[in-house]
Parts: sequence; C-alpha cells; structure tokens
Amino acid sequence: MATATTAAMGTVSRGAYAQGAGASGAAAKLGSDAPSIMPVSLKVNGVQRDLAVDTRTTLLDALREHLHLTGTKKGCDHGQCGACTVIVDGRRINSCLTLAVMHGGDDVITIEGLGTPEHMHPMQTAFVKHDGYQCGYCTPGQICSAVAVLGEIKAGIPSHVTDDLTAEPQLTNAELRERMSGNICRCGAYSNIVEAISEVAGRPA
Repeated sequence: MATATTAAMGTVSRGAYAQGAGASGAAAKLGSDAPSIMPVSLKVNGVQRDLAVDTRTTLLDALREHLHLTGTKKGCDHGQCGACTVIVDGRRINSCLTLAVMHGGDDVITIEGLGTPEHMHPMQTAFVKHDGYQCGYCTPGQICSAVAVLGEIKAGIPSHVTDDLTAEPQLTNAELRERMSGNICRCGAYSNIVEAISEVAGRPA
C-alpha cells in the first residue's frame, strides 16, 4: 500500500514539475520573442525627432549616439556627477538615469539648444566671462543646471537650505551652491560658476 502511494505521489510530482517546466519554457519563449525596439518621438531643441531605440537606451545615449548631440557628456553614468544634465519640460534631470522611451512627447533642451558660438545664451556668456570652467567637460551640464536653477528660484521652489518654506527663495550664495551641488567640477571652478550664475540672475556675486 505504502509502495503504491509513494509511486502515485511520484507520478503527481513529476507531472506537476513537467507542467511548471512547460510554463517556464513558454514564459521564456514569450520573453525572447518580445520586441526590444520601440519608436519614440522627442522634441529636442525645438525640433521633432523620431527614433527607434532599444528599450534599454538611456536618454543620454539616445542624444549622443542616435542624434549625435555630443555636447551632453557621459561622466560617471550613475547620476552622481551631473555632466549629463539636460532640461526636460523645464526641469533639469540626469539623462543617464532615465530611459529614452519614457520621454515620448517631452521637450528636451541640451546645451546645443541653449545657444550657439555665434549666439550664446547669457549663461554661456557669463561662464566665459567669469572663467567658470577649466577642462570644460562638466560645463554643458553645469550650464543647463544653472539655467534651470534660476527657473526653480523664480518659481519659488525651495531647496534643502531654504530657511522659510513660506517665503520666496533668495538668490544667496548658499542657495546657489546647494542647488548646484549635484554638478561636480573636478577642476574646482565653483566660485567662478557662482559668480557667473549671479551675474545672469542680476545680483552681485
């Protein structure tokens, strides 16, 4: 009796295992057949751009490798240095930390969209005037971030160092340094960067 029961249990177990294996195999097959390329339409620097990208492609790589807008830099690729900062729908983001397919229909501004050598954005002009860069690698991200910072302050968005959350944020050195702290300058041009931002903001450094 015991032998018969054990044999029956073994048969059930083998059957259940076979069903499970079949289900896993079907899932694996479905996953392998699933498309990994998707269309995405972005408005980049005022121009509509239609792409077909791997769903794992970051916005940074889409800009650099697909659209050849190499002003946006790949630094740490972990969202810690800020070299990849761009402005999306008016807000600055680390483009290395977000997927391109997440931004269909969004308005993306890169350093190329802020100004050109012939017609520079006021922030670009101020960075040159105040020597706000040395090697220049982080500068595109610094400038995009700086432009967005002034927009944040104008919109009344507080930062970690804002004392009174019910009052408008002030353009103090502490505010600027805190808000720009996500953009690392390995050359150490921080004081000059603050001076450049302060000039564009219309206040003494």
